[in-house]
Amino acid sequence: QVQLVEFGGGLVQPGGSLRLACAASGFTFNNKAMSWYRQAPGKERELVAVISSGGEIINYKDSVKGRFTISRDNVKNTVYLQMNSLKPEDTAVYFCKTQILGRNYWGQGTQVTVSS
Repeated sequence: QVQLVEFGGGLVQPGGSLRLACAASGFTFNNKAMSWYRQAPGKERELVAVISSGGEIINYKDSVKGRFTISRDNVKNTVYLQMNSLKPEDTAVYFCKTQILGRNYWGQGTQVTVSS
């Protein structure tokens, strides 16, 4: 079965860094674009970054450009989100997502809290 499992969330001070990872299984990872979303309390889930299947095309939410980097390792079947210069407004549950045959598949989410 399709499975996405996020790792790497935690508590970090403003200006700090975290690297999230999403381990994928149950599908042909290297054929699929992967995305990171986040959802803060009381807010809608929003797209943070997307990477094409081979990593050639990458897009980011404007507010994270220059701070976050999405990448993937198609040997390890893992997509990453390197988050630098973190701000309190980055606090959210971060989710990994892919789409297969028109259906969205989500990881369980990992909490990122940016606070002093």
